[in-house]
Amino acid sequence: MACEFSGVVRDAFRRRGHDAWSCDLLPTERPGQHIQGDVLPHLGDGWDLMIAHPPCTHLAASGAKHFGAKRADGRMGRAYEFFMELWNAPVPRVCIENPVGVMSSLWRPPDQVVQPWYFGDEAQKTTCLWLRGLPPLFHAADDELFSRRTHVGRGEFVVTSGGRRLPKWYSNAHGRNGTTRATERGRTFPGLAREMARQWLPVATRAEVETLK
Repeated sequence: MACEFSGVVRDAFRRRGHDAWSCDLLPTERPGQHIQGDVLPHLGDGWDLMIAHPPCTHLAASGAKHFGAKRADGRMGRAYEFFMELWNAPVPRVCIENPVGVMSSLWRPPDQVVQPWYFGDEAQKTTCLWLRGLPPLFHAADDELFSRRTHVGRGEFVVTSGGRRLPKWYSNAHGRNGTTRATERGRTFPGLAREMARQWLPVATRAEVETLK
């Protein structure tokens, strides 16, 4: 899991018996298989799937008022190049996750846009997925003949003093334990991580699960 310090996605795959690792410049928040450092030297280490969460600070639409300065001083260009290095990694199956931002215009639109509430977490967080060698994640608004509803409520919202309507979880993400607000807001919700692990790799065998106990 490239650029993941939280271990949320890594551990979702571990629970299904996969030899999953996270890699980030920060230490992992949860004990587990983690490489602390630059992910780029490890892209060719023989992975069969990579889920990457490249920094979005200089790409996300939420910072649009600063785009001119970020283009001028090269911050946006460097963020774009890093994103594309991850996309072009020698890995057969790749997912890159980012919020709505300039990659849709600088490169191409995402293959899928999802929300935490699609997968059981009552929260709003528009998440773009660029997919290579992977199908879009299944989710359902209603019960159907061969599937059950996966959608839940969208969670609480608050209105700021400036009149902005924001998801409550997003407004409350003020950084804890020395982390930044961006770090708090960047964690993957557990339902999305669970479905990535469930839908994108085979179900773990009993023997594989036993090795994790």
